[in-house]
Amino acid sequence: MRPPESEQPVSRETGQSGREAIRRVATWTGHDLNERTTARLGDYRDWLIEEAIPAGGLGPREGERIWSRHIADSLSFAAGWRTTPPPEILDVGSGVGLPGIPLAMLFPDTPVTLLDRGGRRVRLLRRVVRVLAIENVIVAQGDVFSVADEWMGVVYRGAVPPPEGVGLSARLLDVGGTAVFGLSRRAERPAEADDLVHLAGALGMEGTVERVPPEILDGGAWLFIMRLGD
Repeated sequence: MRPPESEQPVSRETGQSGREAIRRVATWTGHDLNERTTARLGDYRDWLIEEAIPAGGLGPREGERIWSRHIADSLSFAAGWRTTPPPEILDVGSGVGLPGIPLAMLFPDTPVTLLDRGGRRVRLLRRVVRVLAIENVIVAQGDVFSVADEWMGVVYRGAVPPPEGVGLSARLLDVGGTAVFGLSRRAERPAEADDLVHLAGALGMEGTVERVPPEILDGGAWLFIMRLGD
């Protein structure tokens, strides 16, 4: 049920500025947003404000920055696949579908599995997939440490500490696969960046640190991209 108007979080982002932000980030990753995808991302944004925030899936003030802090940030993970969409994606610790749902909308032919341990979060994920009819998304409840399959695409957005994510990627990635880790939303280069590159190399992966410039994503961001070569 939609909460009364007085209880709904007020967004300070306008629809126009939000859509400009997501188009800017998508273009930076090498992908274009058509009108249908933009509209679907808008529907997801509305669901986050109307249902996910009241249910506690995001903080009560996050409605003020859904476009830039959450949806555009999630689309920046597509930098791991600048030329060709991945054949599949596992979103580790998906929460309320970030970054998995925006990526599923950007890559409609890519199956995306949203994995989370929490029953309440999983129920929210199943609801949004049903309400928005997102056909290329699968919701799974479980612990990533119990996942035995190998994947061509893996994304992490704050679900595990960075060194742990590197170790998980060495186990989860299939040959030729790519993992993208949201490292930081601060302006300065993360202190652990070089250590992560060295750790990835020691585990047989190529690791690169990529900056999302502040003119592309409000405030900028840092991504850690890992690839398991042939």
